[in-house]
Amino acid sequence: MTAPAELSADRREADRDLPSRNDVLASSWSALVGGPVGDHAVIGRARFFTPLRVILVLSIVFLSLGWFGKAACIQQIDNGPYGELNLDWGGSRQYVAMCYSDTIPLYGAERLNLGEFPYKASWSEVDSDGSQHMRYMEYPVVTGLYQYLSMRIAKAWDASNWLPQALQVVIYFNVVAVGLALAWLVTMWATTMLAGRRVWDAALAACSPLVVVHVFTNFDALATAFAAAGLLAWARKRPVLAGVLLGVGGAAKLYPLFFLLPLLALCLRTGNVRTWVNTAAAAVGTWVAINLPIALLYPNGWWEFFRLNSSRHQDPDSIYNVITSFTRWPGLDGPLASRETPVVLNLVSLGLFALVCVGVAYLAVAAPRRPRVAQLCFLIVAGFLLTNKVWSPQYSLWLVPLAVLALPHRRILLVWMAIDAFVWAPRMYYYLGTDHKGLPEQWFTGTVIIRDLAVVALCVLIVRQIYRPSEDLVRRSGVDDPVGGVLDGATDIRDFAHRKVTKK
Repeated sequence: MTAPAELSADRREADRDLPSRNDVLASSWSALVGGPVGDHAVIGRARFFTPLRVILVLSIVFLSLGWFGKAACIQQIDNGPYGELNLDWGGSRQYVAMCYSDTIPLYGAERLNLGEFPYKASWSEVDSDGSQHMRYMEYPVVTGLYQYLSMRIAKAWDASNWLPQALQVVIYFNVVAVGLALAWLVTMWATTMLAGRRVWDAALAACSPLVVVHVFTNFDALATAFAAAGLLAWARKRPVLAGVLLGVGGAAKLYPLFFLLPLLALCLRTGNVRTWVNTAAAAVGTWVAINLPIALLYPNGWWEFFRLNSSRHQDPDSIYNVITSFTRWPGLDGPLASRETPVVLNLVSLGLFALVCVGVAYLAVAAPRRPRVAQLCFLIVAGFLLTNKVWSPQYSLWLVPLAVLALPHRRILLVWMAIDAFVWAPRMYYYLGTDHKGLPEQWFTGTVIIRDLAVVALCVLIVRQIYRPSEDLVRRSGVDDPVGGVLDGATDIRDFAHRKVTKK
């Protein structure tokens, strides 16, 4: 008689996707470790090197490469008048070495080096026209508090007399990097769990070149961790926990809250609106609970994030700046002063994103078969990035976990990730300036066009698979939606109503 454990292993062998056998790219890479999995291999019985642990090890390797990519920007040199140590950023090293990270200049720019509490601390900033205005911490509350906690740890380390010493900003960067690395490991854990039978798709996210380039560029790994964990809680039918995690993620970066729209549309289609209400109420309640104390205690500091994003002009990576770069078009608002709000640009950007939201909702309710959650979440986040006036380079990390769940075509995703990561090089040399042997603006904006077209192509492929579910690799083995939770295998109210009308 076969033992239950053996039966379980046999089922896993039959169900699990084996990329070294059915994917040309994975098959060729598997030669590095002995070739494709054998015909007599027993799948699902590994006691130590489970797929999850292998993916986490791969994540650690690529996180290490990401740290080494930024290491040139935390080198020290004794160039002070009395031999004091300073960061070696001479000759625009942060751009030439392409190691720039926002975390380093922000340590002083946002008064963290003085030990002040974010949102309470303020400073005067002089515009190009000579006017002065007050500035505060510019990040959402969770991200701002993470910076404050990292600063306190760095100062405690610096004050010790038994730990290895460095410039305080260097210690701060490394503390921040450790936390971001842990957050990305959480992202990879949740993504692996969400991948279901296609568990090895998560390896592409773990080994993404975007991780090497951008995981330590800013603080976005915090948001990806809460977003992925929120989707995992939803997949495991824990809607309140999902809402709490998405609410915390929304207090780090706004985009995890976007997931509520596709979830609403899908819940309407399956009659699970009450479940969605629980999730949405938990998300909004969590976001308010996190933000309200800071808003009441330091209203000006709390509002700075919203004020800055309202008055911010088109970002170099935005499609609006790309058009300006090649046509010398003055923009939707024409020439603006440094603090003048681009009203028309804001309205156009918001209107275009609203159209994206309408389109995603339409797909959710009108597609012949109910779309998968990951497909719609990718579309709404990608639509936001394409239509927004700001696409900071590290924002592309938002798409990585969603992409491998929504469109697990490894070669296609690898091409997009490589293109997106490559944009960093011309961006850095554009910032260097042509006077210092940098690149002209069009070299940079030209690569942005290619990046945008690659993301649009991913969206087109996802929409195609929504309307042709037989081409969806996730659903080829009779799987409905690994991320669906209460939606997975749920009755489609629209199809039920259609069958009822047909019977009549």
